[in-house]
Amino acid sequence: MPSATRDQVIEVLERIALLLELQGENPFKIRAYHNGARALEMLEDDLGTLVREDKLKGIPGIGDALREKISTLVTTGKLPYYDELVAQFPPKLFELFDVPGLGPKKIKALYEKLQVASLADLEKACQDNKVATLDGFGAKTQEKILHGLATLKQGAGRHLASVAAHASATLLDDLRAHPDTIRLSAGGSTRRRNETVHDIDIIVSTKNPSAISQAFREHPLVESVLAAGDTKSSVVLKNGLQADLRVVSDEEYPFALMYFTGSKEHNIVLRGLAQDRGWTLNEYRLAAVRKDAPEIPEIRDERDIYELFGFDYIEPELRENRGELEAATKHKLPDLVKLEQLKGTFHNHTRASDGRNTLAEMAAAAQELGLEYLGIADHSKASVQANGLDPARLKKQIAEIKSLNQDFDGFRLFSGTECDILKDGALDFSDSVLAQLDYVVASVHSSFTLGEAEMTKRLIRAMENPHVTMLGHLTGRILLKRDSYAVNIPAVIEAAAETGTFIELNADPHRLDMDWRWWRLAKEKGVKCVINPDAHSTEGLQNLYFGIGAARKGWLTRNDVVNCLSLKQVIPALEAKRKAHKS
Repeated sequence: MPSATRDQVIEVLERIALLLELQGENPFKIRAYHNGARALEMLEDDLGTLVREDKLKGIPGIGDALREKISTLVTTGKLPYYDELVAQFPPKLFELFDVPGLGPKKIKALYEKLQVASLADLEKACQDNKVATLDGFGAKTQEKILHGLATLKQGAGRHLASVAAHASATLLDDLRAHPDTIRLSAGGSTRRRNETVHDIDIIVSTKNPSAISQAFREHPLVESVLAAGDTKSSVVLKNGLQADLRVVSDEEYPFALMYFTGSKEHNIVLRGLAQDRGWTLNEYRLAAVRKDAPEIPEIRDERDIYELFGFDYIEPELRENRGELEAATKHKLPDLVKLEQLKGTFHNHTRASDGRNTLAEMAAAAQELGLEYLGIADHSKASVQANGLDPARLKKQIAEIKSLNQDFDGFRLFSGTECDILKDGALDFSDSVLAQLDYVVASVHSSFTLGEAEMTKRLIRAMENPHVTMLGHLTGRILLKRDSYAVNIPAVIEAAAETGTFIELNADPHRLDMDWRWWRLAKEKGVKCVINPDAHSTEGLQNLYFGIGAARKGWLTRNDVVNCLSLKQVIPALEAKRKAHKS
């Protein structure tokens, strides 16, 4: 059996804790598994090595019994104790943990008193008004549960961009290595860098369609085959995502790639333009259908097609029929921001709050990525669930950052905080504390149910504080799980412009907030974007890739993104708001 990774072991320990809570087990036993998971998160050494060398003993939070279970998981990839626990509950019970606001205690009550064992059971119990009658629930909770279920249904069959990107990259890399592949690319919403996708589209040109199609269907990622043909194949991957392959000749490739990349609305406009000229445009060719139609030159790639219609080349991210075609005719398309143009980033966590790595490890990872600076923004004290820092701990971290900076050459750590915006718009730290920092990310982590006017007022009041450098994850959404809270986004953008506050593009693929559809308005108002990974580990810095995709969809250039500034340039940019307030 394959061994389990640290992340997989942590997930199993957390699930055991949930299952024990559902059983009504001793709180100390439940806490032991939570503490064990937390201890593994904080480990600096490789878990597999520690197990092989029998060095787990003595690590705080990991007793003898837990050490044995972790070792079993790491070495065999399975844990009989966990399997026995899981077998005691209906297989779909864990679906309930995806519903916002439902924790183990509420799920236990639903399961024991109403026999709710799946999302379908829960919806019926709410519709029958049974949930409202349970102790600790009530009509408002029932209403919130129904809203949460509706949100989950809306996202059913969709997957995060990160899930699609990783699967697509693996398929493309392996098909690229196939000797019969000529050209290939992802298509569809994955290539357009949408925040969620329904499926993956892959387009390959070849002289041997059956060989490519067979290789695709037999790929190790494939769970089952839905359709099998020489030129069209559909499969379901092991992660539940559908992947569709289109195999074409190399002459057909530019048309197939364009057709399977653009949104429906974008493609309709292009087909209409072709008809106006007496041509027909589809996924295989551009051909004349009228005798008086203009001659069609040789087409080698998508750029040739756009040029033939009088357009500048339109980047895949913009192909949504949101003004890109008009801009392309007037040579006014933006030079979209690129990943390599980012010089640093600011919203990152360490093990001081709820991150997994130390300051030094985060700094080393940032330098490995070629960044010139990294901001540390651990949670403030109100975020108790995230081990938020109080003023004394924050002061100690500031000193640690100053000490580390003495040893860097051409790189700098900035000291910051992700400061909670309280219900009334006040900040979780006093101005005297905030003044000691290089920058402040202000974010909402509580009281999500305020009305639009009150929530908007809350955010604007926070931005009016001269120490708030940037507004974090503006709408609080969690893609496919939690809707945005009610907020007037244009009013917040206007206030950001007036106060000189940056707005974050949170690059965590679960968030991608502020949504790409609002960035053109922000740009028009002169509001600067900060692409932040919301990294809770060194690996989390890779989220910047998804932030760049969203920024490109939002028509942003390097001049619109604060962290495209060099280290020398970004220092005065971070200080500008405070200085303007003092003058």
